[in-house]
Amino acid sequence: MRIAITGGTGFVGGHLAVKLVRDGHEVVIVSRTASGNRAWSATKCVSADLSDAAVLAEAFAGCDAVAHCAGINREIGRQTFARVHIEGTKNVVWAARQARVKKILFMSFLRARLDCGSTYHESKWAAEEIVRASGLNYTVVKAGMVYGRGDHMLDHLSHALHTFPFFAMVGFREKSIQPLTIEDLVEVLSASLIARRLNHRTVAITGPEELYLSEAVRRVARITARKARMFPAPVWSHYLLAAFWELTMKIPLAARAQIRILSEGVVEPAPAGEALPADLAPKLRFSDEQIRKGLPEPSPFTSRDLRCCYA
Repeated sequence: MRIAITGGTGFVGGHLAVKLVRDGHEVVIVSRTASGNRAWSATKCVSADLSDAAVLAEAFAGCDAVAHCAGINREIGRQTFARVHIEGTKNVVWAARQARVKKILFMSFLRARLDCGSTYHESKWAAEEIVRASGLNYTVVKAGMVYGRGDHMLDHLSHALHTFPFFAMVGFREKSIQPLTIEDLVEVLSASLIARRLNHRTVAITGPEELYLSEAVRRVARITARKARMFPAPVWSHYLLAAFWELTMKIPLAARAQIRILSEGVVEPAPAGEALPADLAPKLRFSDEQIRKGLPEPSPFTSRDLRCCYA
């Protein structure tokens, strides 16, 4: 089969592309940072953002399905939540119709919803609604906290543990998370795209193990042989730090949208979504083996992580 992936150079899209190619499928990578020099065979790269529906339709031509994985967790200049998540999804849906694509899959967030005071959550929900109303065969996947090689979770935890003597927890009352490994997620995405499962459904997916963020930090610290000295800090202080990091870092240590996510917990979907079939339910726990597989090379944050030093 031939599958187009928006955001195909990103974390989820990239892992999905690798799996599909390994399984013998053709992949069309659509990304602002796409280039023709990819390490995968059976891959076409189209350098494009989500603003040009005609370019998207051309990229989708001949594709059996589209995996819409493109998204942002902070706003920079013209790259706003409304422009990327809402207007971009409208363009993806229009292009998929023009190209006569048979299936569209949309990657959303577990707690994306209306009227919650977060433009990130609300824009993701609006995009879900656009896909559900598209008239296409669709699957909306509301995923929780995903980790693996190239993620933000393990990558930033590791760098933070190698940089700072202390680790501030979000709020005075800890909320739970259910870390979801990228391997389990792409199995579900592949089943939807290739086996045509989960048709016309919105499904929620989290990892099989519930734990506090502090326990996740301790496990990563143990694997990286670092000390995790943790203390609680008010949520408002994290929002201030996140605003500073968004302004100064190429990839923020934490964005304001991520602070909102951690302050709520990442366990229950909102609104409630359909459960996955038993054979697709995630099985891999947040184990030492999975943590090691996802960790980057050990290093602290440096000046190269600052926006002013990034070309």
